[in-house]
Amino acid sequence: MKSRNDKLLIVFSKNPVAGRVKTRLASAIGNDEALRIYEQLRELTRQAVVGVAATKVISYADFIPESDLLLTGDTEAWLQQGRDLGERMHNAFVKGFSLGFSRVALIGTDCSEITPFILDLAFQKLDESDVVLGPARDGGFYLSAMKRPFPELFLNRRWSTSSVLNDSQRIIREHARTCDLLPALSDIDTFDDLKASGLWTQESD
Repeated sequence: MKSRNDKLLIVFSKNPVAGRVKTRLASAIGNDEALRIYEQLRELTRQAVVGVAATKVISYADFIPESDLLLTGDTEAWLQQGRDLGERMHNAFVKGFSLGFSRVALIGTDCSEITPFILDLAFQKLDESDVVLGPARDGGFYLSAMKRPFPELFLNRRWSTSSVLNDSQRIIREHARTCDLLPALSDIDTFDDLKASGLWTQESD
């Protein structure tokens, strides 16, 4: 890693290819427009991440690009490893801890409301809690952070359902770990999400 402190922020990003990103959104606005929105979301993510005092990694879904808007001077690039989202997240946490970091947070690139304050708050809350989650208003979570690996939180799970957050909190309780929550924010996965976000500026038909 290029820098060393006790905090690692991992950003999961899909490679920006039309037809491969925001597929639910693309069904309403088309592949090219969905890609444009995805790039807006990635830029908003970049702006939030750059202000955080942590080592930063961009973890790509399919391949590591030679250049990318998320790859700034102080970021590393990883390739996601795993058969599904949960396994990929778990493996990213394990890799982060294996490199010597004591606090690791992971986000995606779907949340237009993410800010440096929220990201800093996640690391602060780890001082008092084993796990920190950022609730998404669709029932999932936009951020997870922890101080040691927690395979049960990620492996053999169903994702992209409205019960992901509640199920995660139950798993955390069952394993006698403590959890704190960040403010609830909105992910952008559907056309309704997009219209509510303010990113959709085209005139309606």
